[in-house]
Amino acid sequence: MKRCMSMCCVCAMALGLSFGVSTDTQAASSVKVIDGSQLTKDAESIGYNQKVARGEDLLTGYSKIVRMGPGQIYAGGTTIAERVVDRVGIGVMIERAKEEDTKWSFYDSWQKFNENADRASSKKYLDVEGDYYYRVRCIHSANDDMSSSFTDGVYIEEP
Repeated sequence: MKRCMSMCCVCAMALGLSFGVSTDTQAASSVKVIDGSQLTKDAESIGYNQKVARGEDLLTGYSKIVRMGPGQIYAGGTTIAERVVDRVGIGVMIERAKEEDTKWSFYDSWQKFNENADRASSKKYLDVEGDYYYRVRCIHSANDDMSSSFTDGVYIEEP
């Protein structure tokens, strides 16, 4: 009897998992993507560096965007070097798009460099135009090593 109950529980869990997976797959296919970034209604998004050009000095980096309220965002990122290096930096770019767009448009940018350090971070709180999706794209550098990261697009309502 116990064995039969265990088998029924296992079958029910397997059925539930397969139903959950197929639902997630269907939902994911309807999400619009522009240049690798999903357009989301999430409150925040973090993107980690693409490990394409990582060398011996650059450890990692990330980009972050947070919806603070209608017409307001927090945007920034961090670069972390493998150890203290001569120069570590981050370039932060804000891009925006409407749901019907096929590419991101430039909105704002800034950069920060630290010398004889192992990290560089930069962030800003910005008032932005509502009814757009915004993403943060960062360029990370440690000496001559470079990489990049970007977030998903976060929808910002009109103020």
